[in-house]
Amino acid sequence: MSASEATPGTAAVEVVGVDKTFETRSGQVHALQGIDLTVAAGEFVSLIGPSGCGKSTLMRLIADLDQPTEGDIRVFGKTADRARRDQDYGIAFQQAGLLPWRTVSGNVSLPLEVHRTDAGSRRARVAQLLEMVGLSDFADRYPDQLSGGMQQRVAIARALAESPSLLLMDEPFGALDEMTRERMQTELVRICAETGAAVVFVTHSIPEAVFLSDRVVVMSPRPGRIQQILPMALQATEARTEDLREDTSFFEMVTAVREALHQGTPTAKGVETR
Repeated sequence: MSASEATPGTAAVEVVGVDKTFETRSGQVHALQGIDLTVAAGEFVSLIGPSGCGKSTLMRLIADLDQPTEGDIRVFGKTADRARRDQDYGIAFQQAGLLPWRTVSGNVSLPLEVHRTDAGSRRARVAQLLEMVGLSDFADRYPDQLSGGMQQRVAIARALAESPSLLLMDEPFGALDEMTRERMQTELVRICAETGAAVVFVTHSIPEAVFLSDRVVVMSPRPGRIQQILPMALQATEARTEDLREDTSFFEMVTAVREALHQGTPTAKGVETR
């Protein structure tokens, strides 16, 4: 059963009682403790917290790139392992990770080739995705001919190639300059509205989390725990534009997230508050 065929009302992600402990040469590192989180289908949820709080670890557990020490994770009602094998989600990281010897089209096409999609369907899907991310005119360019923001758009298109119902994004805009980052945030809002995908998004930036999210999950210092979950009292996610950044409600939500972060860590090290 694919994610699109899941029972109506099935959550995109369910994390129940998850702990994660790493064994190291110097002893055990308790990364996550008692994590309970549900992400609804089509919902945008950001994870934010001080550096080392386990945000990326939680993302990796959902993606089945690592396994919890305790607890259970379900993606559209399936085990994380089953969801990975069914390609129910796409992943985008801070570095675009494009293959330098492949063109833009070739990079976006790669997941479809791996799963032996026929050539005609691949071409049509790649053309659709490049139009969605505004790169139709760059299909034959190579990664080193693109700006950082354009490379990230290619990476997002590649993550969407299999039409996943869930996107897992680990600081995908962290390496970009501020202006490009804000443009990419607006693009992501549009893309998510078009695809209807749920998103779990890791970030260090409070304004980014507020602008993008339906809910912001504030995590404590290690061992990472969910300190607070804040619904964003803003206009509907799909209607958000650049004007929102100057709205009073936006500043109020930025303040609320900042206060929640400082509640658990007075200096909030590693969290971008500008």
